[in-house]
Amino acid sequence: MENIKIFVEQILELSGLTGNAVPVVRHILLVIIAVILAWLAALFCRKLIVPLILKITNKIEVKWAQVLFNRKVLISACNIVPAIVVWQLLPMVFYQYPVVREVLARLTAIYITIMTVRTIVVFIDSFKKLEDERRSSMQQYFHSFCGVLKIILMFLATIAVVSIIINKSPATLIAGLGATSAILMLVFKDTIEGLVAGIRLTSNEMLHKGDWITVEKAGADGTVEEMTLTTVKIRNFDNTIVTVSPKTLVDDSFQNWIGMQESDGRRAKRKIFFDFRSLSPITDEQRQQLIEKKYFKPEEIKEGDINMTLFRQYMEKYLASREDVNADMTLMVRQLEATSTGMPVELYFFIRNKEWVVFEHTVAEIMEYTYATAKDFNLKIYQQLPDRL
Repeated sequence: MENIKIFVEQILELSGLTGNAVPVVRHILLVIIAVILAWLAALFCRKLIVPLILKITNKIEVKWAQVLFNRKVLISACNIVPAIVVWQLLPMVFYQYPVVREVLARLTAIYITIMTVRTIVVFIDSFKKLEDERRSSMQQYFHSFCGVLKIILMFLATIAVVSIIINKSPATLIAGLGATSAILMLVFKDTIEGLVAGIRLTSNEMLHKGDWITVEKAGADGTVEEMTLTTVKIRNFDNTIVTVSPKTLVDDSFQNWIGMQESDGRRAKRKIFFDFRSLSPITDEQRQQLIEKKYFKPEEIKEGDINMTLFRQYMEKYLASREDVNADMTLMVRQLEATSTGMPVELYFFIRNKEWVVFEHTVAEIMEYTYATAKDFNLKIYQQLPDRL
């Protein structure tokens, strides 16, 4: 720095300036030099250091190196370098103006503090790129820990900035926070409760990122996109976003479909209501018709069999014969308790393909076949006619 001052003095001597203009021009030159040096330091970091580090990390096969030392983190770190250069040059530039030097030193210190915290936050956020589409329990614990760490960093940064402004030691401010602990507990109430609820969700394997959940109270039915200390973000299937607090999920009930997604089939359960008057023992003519249409073999139909019984038996065989239905899981066509709107028969089975569109199309195809087949058994599906105006 002394060499810079000597260089400036030499320029002033060569220019022939005298009188009151000398200090003004001297400080202007020193400010210009400080700005140029800070700009060169930033340029050096961005154009040389950052590409060099990125080139090294790209050659490393370990994924974490490429993720944690990504361009965003490095650029954020580069923003601190010019401020450090200015911090070092302030005593030289404003050595004749101590008040200005003190004000600028505090502003520079505040900037360095904020940008350092921002760089650390960006670095912490980079860990998200190491997560799988469906976040594991360990990853969720770490995600919650990172959230707490960011809050602590913000809190310490605030104390540091305030201490710089009032020129007091940060330890003095922290010691004085004991009296305001109740207020801090109130301010961070949701964060603390969210952290506890988040730990309960993950420790009990209740929820992960990527799970399909249904929260009726919140009107949520979709995939968990993000889990933080205070919110769980759910993207519904209509692409609307619903946010609920982890505490809400812990205190109330919600439905997690991960068990279905990881199982060998997705359950389908459909009811059909039949007119009681259509139930009857089959006649010889009906028996022959069922045999001709290859619903049954002759020895499978006994005298006096009820058409509904045969219908249920056939539908179970039909479901079991389909490749898209998992016959190894529960499969039945059962009769439910009679109602005033007819006798309900329920088809209960599991579809192998759990993808929503394929599942719905498969179920629709099965039910359409069921409706069309019922008339061959002389069964009449109950249907209430609309009121005539």
